[in-house]
Amino acid sequence: MEDAKEEIRARLAVEDVVGQYIELKRAGRNFKGHSPWGTDRTPSFMVSPDKGIWHDFSSNRGGDIFTFVMEMEGCTFREALEKLAQQAGVELKRYSNDDRKQAARKQRIRDCLELATKYFQFCLTKNKAVMQYVFYKRNLNKKTVETFRIGYAPKSGRALVDFLTKRGFTGAELEEAGLVNRFGGDLFKGRMTVPLMDVSGNVIGFTGRIIEQDENSPKYLNTPETILYNKGRHIFGLSQARDAIRREDFVVVVEGNMDVISSHQAGVCQAVATAGTAMTEMHLKSFARMTKDIRLAYDGDEAGIRAAERAISMASKFGIYLSVIDDYHGCKDADELIQKDPKLWQEAVQNYRPALEWLLEKYVDKYNLKTEKGFQEFATEAKRLIEQIDPADTVLREKYERQVAERLGISLEAFRAKKVAQPEKKKLKKVNVVKNTTVASRAEKNLAALAQHGVDLGDFEARRFNRDELDLIFEEQYSDWAGDLLQKEAENLKAKVAAERRDAERKALEEQIREAEESGDEALENALLQKMNKLLRSK
Repeated sequence: MEDAKEEIRARLAVEDVVGQYIELKRAGRNFKGHSPWGTDRTPSFMVSPDKGIWHDFSSNRGGDIFTFVMEMEGCTFREALEKLAQQAGVELKRYSNDDRKQAARKQRIRDCLELATKYFQFCLTKNKAVMQYVFYKRNLNKKTVETFRIGYAPKSGRALVDFLTKRGFTGAELEEAGLVNRFGGDLFKGRMTVPLMDVSGNVIGFTGRIIEQDENSPKYLNTPETILYNKGRHIFGLSQARDAIRREDFVVVVEGNMDVISSHQAGVCQAVATAGTAMTEMHLKSFARMTKDIRLAYDGDEAGIRAAERAISMASKFGIYLSVIDDYHGCKDADELIQKDPKLWQEAVQNYRPALEWLLEKYVDKYNLKTEKGFQEFATEAKRLIEQIDPADTVLREKYERQVAERLGISLEAFRAKKVAQPEKKKLKKVNVVKNTTVASRAEKNLAALAQHGVDLGDFEARRFNRDELDLIFEEQYSDWAGDLLQKEAENLKAKVAAERRDAERKALEEQIREAEESGDEALENALLQKMNKLLRSK
């Protein structure tokens, strides 16, 4: 299941998984929170997004997203795998237990896409005309271009193919990566390229915007679905927006990739985009792990209305507050508004309106309430929307019920009596924290962390642990210690670990002696007693 694990890790950030159980706050490159198992007064739980691991200094536990779920829910690895696979949208039945070839194949494609990204970035720096388009016509600055790794795909029909082939990638691998057309040449030609990244920042595909207008070519060209890129799950800009979303506690969902890029440059770094306006339940789950405040920056056309309707129906399952940004000052989208004045976009993001209120106004414009047909359609759509509100929130429900009833010119009771079909709502399962005491000692892991970072332990053999977790321990506890202090700490830890090992051996011998005595095996009992005496004399 290594390939399945890697796929899940690529789709789920460790801080997002842990953040479902623990409140985390940014601490430099890492996140900190309070231990779910200890009684720490100051945050002792560390999460490293770079390494994809966590470590709890108060209870000395640590690991990846799988071990965390196992610890929190007291479940087996298989159960944790299935739970996280469901969150990530990974179908485990597609993976065999020993399919390491699939994992290696995906890593090979990631390497191919990473190299393609660097190639496109290099090509951008060598083409003055394209740089003028990117920096002056699109008004992108150097920081934005670097953050989103924007590049340029040459017009030549095989420039990228030849470059990657010379570096050992096969035609089949380029096809799997979604980089070639049906003739085996470059898919992206004469376009500004923007990498599509997973939540961890790994490149999984590209979107290319045409630079020179051509009626025979689409304005935007995207990587087709591959073993890495899935249109229905991908959220553009999420890897760049995660920190801002957590910090500001809201996310802005815009329509296009250029809207996202322009928004980040304008200082609204919480902006992301789904493929088109088609938001899925998987998208909402990803957002809900970071914030409950989602602001939709959709057009007011039919597609935007339907997208908002669908988002409202799904949002109720996750307790999300959904709102709409529509103050575009006559501009068609966020990018155009930002080009006009970035401050107008910043103000628009703050002047959001409840999504349900916005939709009801759109229905008033859409349906002719003077006709019986329009009257009924408006009443039905309005009732369906209002019933998406949490039944426990009676005040909010009544607010909208009264608004609609007044608009229709009927009584509140008559509107409430109207029946419309609604899908059943699923209740979220409550998770109980399960304590687990079978962990290695703190001294053991600290000593191993020192050894991994070059501290001499002499002939003392440290146990082996996860190297990334040991790096996190060293970074948090010893990164600013001088060499002589590290050596002294190592000597103290060696003595403590040796005592812990002797104590563990003594307890094991006591149990073996008891069992030998109960079985009447005097020879074994005597041998174990001699071993015990030798152990006690060695202290």
